[in-house]
Amino acid sequence: MEALNTIQKLIVFSLPILLAITVHEAAHGWSASRLGDSTAKMLGRVTFNPFKHIDPIGTVAVPLILVILAKVTGAPLFLFGWAKPVPVSWRNLNNPRRDMALVALAGPGANLLMAILWALAIKLGGELYSISQWVALPLIYMGGAGILINLVLMVLNLMPILPLDGGRVLNSLLPSRLAAQYSRLEPYGLIVIILLLMTGMLGRILWPLVDLFMGLLPVPDILLQRLITFLLM
Repeated sequence: MEALNTIQKLIVFSLPILLAITVHEAAHGWSASRLGDSTAKMLGRVTFNPFKHIDPIGTVAVPLILVILAKVTGAPLFLFGWAKPVPVSWRNLNNPRRDMALVALAGPGANLLMAILWALAIKLGGELYSISQWVALPLIYMGGAGILINLVLMVLNLMPILPLDGGRVLNSLLPSRLAAQYSRLEPYGLIVIILLLMTGMLGRILWPLVDLFMGLLPVPDILLQRLITFLLM
């Protein structure tokens, strides 16, 4: 495979990133509406329109700065960002503590489903390779990017840190008194994540778990590792 230039990489990653963010957030809103809270639905957030979910800072500026820093410093690229959170009114849910956990899990669950679908896209690309490389290669490249983006987003969001989804789940599982104390830590969650990112600890926590889930996908692990390494070159 020939090396991709920067423009080609942006094209390859753009669709998987937009889908990963959009479907993740829409899944939160859809699950909340199914469980009794229609806040997100009334605000138009149960949609696959990416512009409803994009945050100018978290979705655009922060990832762009990280890409530029990686290019300038030669450090390994680690993308990090966030979308506009989907509003959920826990008082409207049928069973607030249980349903908040289910709403939180819907986003990472959607990312896992998309990773599986992108793996199937790679398999389809492999079948089409001998017929048309113009069709097969975009499927294979975007499949690799889609798996990477969705698994990183899934594992990151499952970390037990508020305001991440994993923090919401943990907060729902804790006894009421501990949950109230834990909720007070939410304003510091983003600071903790940034510190983990800056110290390199975030990558050390995430990558082994991402590798674990990659090994469960219907694509040979060696092929997938080579493909992702190629895309990150």
